[in-house]
Amino acid sequence: MTQKRWFQFFIFFICLFTLIFLISITHFIFTPVLQLIGSVALPIIGAGILYYLTRPVMNLFLKMKIPKILSIFLVFLVIIGAIALFILFIWPIARDQFERLMESIPGMVNMVEGWINYWQSNIALVPDQVINAINNFANDIPGHIESVLNNVFGFLGTFIGQLVSIVAGIILIPFFLFFMLKDGEKLVPFILQFFSKKKAANLHGLLSKINHVLSSFIQGQLLVSFAVGILLLIGYLAIGLEYAVVLALFGMLMNVIPFLGPFIAVAPALLVGGFQDPMNLLWVSIIMLVAQQIESNLITPNVMGQTLSLHPLTVITAILAAGSIAGFLGIIFAIPIYAVIRTIVVHFYQTYADSKSSKDDALI
Repeated sequence: MTQKRWFQFFIFFICLFTLIFLISITHFIFTPVLQLIGSVALPIIGAGILYYLTRPVMNLFLKMKIPKILSIFLVFLVIIGAIALFILFIWPIARDQFERLMESIPGMVNMVEGWINYWQSNIALVPDQVINAINNFANDIPGHIESVLNNVFGFLGTFIGQLVSIVAGIILIPFFLFFMLKDGEKLVPFILQFFSKKKAANLHGLLSKINHVLSSFIQGQLLVSFAVGILLLIGYLAIGLEYAVVLALFGMLMNVIPFLGPFIAVAPALLVGGFQDPMNLLWVSIIMLVAQQIESNLITPNVMGQTLSLHPLTVITAILAAGSIAGFLGIIFAIPIYAVIRTIVVHFYQTYADSKSSKDDALI
């Protein structure tokens, strides 16, 4: 019976749930460890993302026979140059458009109230329940706005309370990035030295797969998001949409979220376009559709290939589950974490299947 696969899975899940139960009743031991991990999570994650983004540039400098330390400093100059270009040319326009957008919100609210009042006074066949619901919503628009503002300011209060640790984490990112670029290739050999030759080879294959998945996702997803942002900006400027730079930047940021990002990105553009000219609802929809078709059929296959090849239902489930557990950060990191876990599971399953096949062949 012990050789039966169902029995082995049964024992595995018993051990897994036993481990989870033991962790739950001894959480006071793991809380300080989690707090320690949380304190260094920001610089490590930030430096890791920059590491995967800048590694191709670093490799390019190394191929040009530039010394490694000098290549690292050139990478930092590239990052500083990109930030400087954004601050000098894009940030002033985006800030001005964002301020004007915030100033126009009360006018949009008044316009909505006017539409509702006109609709109520000119349509007599609407059921009383619908009219009452509309009246309640219209009368409570200031309350809705106040609630949203309270949530925003509550978030800002929490954010300001954690500002010191966030600033400290951001300051540490360049130091982590420097050592990742300098000694990143030494990490795998350092880990493998503690294992036997056979297990080290197997683990090396797993770490290579994880590295490939993370590299493809981070580089691919950010490059794809940048390309979509450029396409949206061109489309918004072509139809004369107000606040085009802000809306394109928002679309670029939201496109980092797989599958659901484009639907979130188009919502503000539709609202702004609808208030500017009802025909813009059609034009904005067409622009987003064209941008997504170009992204999904041309950019993504050439940038990311079939590295992840996740089913849309799997993507949605992972994003919703991670969002309910860890909020917005969970939504951002749901897919790469899931891809890494899937890579680990598939690798060990293949290892198990190969070992079982080898035993069967030996018996034959």
